[in-house]
Amino acid sequence: QMRLVESGGTLVQAGGSLRLSCTASGTSFSTYTMGWFRQAPGTAREFVASISWRDVDLYYAESVKGRFTISRDNAKNTLYLQMNRLAPEDTAEYFCAAAKYGEVTLSKAAYSHWGQGTQVTVSS
Repeated sequence: QMRLVESGGTLVQAGGSLRLSCTASGTSFSTYTMGWFRQAPGTAREFVASISWRDVDLYYAESVKGRFTISRDNAKNTLYLQMNRLAPEDTAEYFCAAAKYGEVTLSKAAYSHWGQGTQVTVSS
């Protein structure tokens, strides 16, 4: 059973940068396509970015394209999200998710494992 633990969330000023991490345990990380999602209070959880298990395909939401970068280190069983030029609208709980041998996708239903989330707050 895969377990995912996010870290790195904090309070940051608008225009700043932050790197989130998601560490996996319990199974073979390299066989999972990974994704980042976020959820602001009172809103639905939305897709942010995805990276394939082959570490070749990347997919970003339009709202973060050019500002956020998803990456993975299979040797460390860790997924990253580098977030630059942060804006108040990026404030949310950020979740990582995993899909066994999945294709990069924004569909929440495709991901079978989820972390507990890490809070990112961007002040104006």
